Amino acid sequence: MNWFWWAFLTACIWGVVPLLEKTGLSHVDAIVGLFYRCTGVILGFVLLSTVMLRPQQIKSVDIRSAAWLILGGFLASFVGQLAFYQALKTGEISRVVPVSGSYPLIAFLLGVLCIGETMTPVKGAGIVLVVLGIWILKIG
Repeated sequence: MNWFWWAFLTACIWGVVPLLEKTGLSHVDAIVGLFYRCTGVILGFVLLSTVMLRPQQIKSVDIRSAAWLILGGFLASFVGQLAFYQALKTGEISRVVPVSGSYPLIAFLLGVLCIGETMTPVKGAGIVLVVLGIWILKIG
C-alpha cells in the first residue's frame, strides 16, 4: 500500500474509535476511561515488543530520538487523550471529533514556524477552511 491508503486506513480507524470511546465513557469518568484505554495500549505494546520488533532495532535508536518519541507518546496518549475524553464525555461526538481532529492545523503552523516548512496559497486556503469549520462547529 502507498501512503494514501495507509492514511485512509488511519482515518477509518480513527473515525470508528471515538464512537467506541464515547459509548465506553457513558457510565464512567474520563480518567477511568483513560485507564482502560491504556490497557489497550499495553496490549499493543506487548504485541509489538514480542512479535514485531527485534532487540537490536530498539537498541539502535539514539537517546535523543528516544526521548522525543517518549515525550510525544506521553503527550498524545496520556495528556491529549485525557483532554479528549473530557471533551467527549461532555460534548457531542459530531462536534468534539472535528474540533479535536484539527490538530493538523497546529502541526502545520508549528512546522512553518519551527522547522521552516513552506507556506503556499493552497496551504493558506486550507488553513482558512479549517479555521472556518472549527468556528462553525463552535457557534452551531
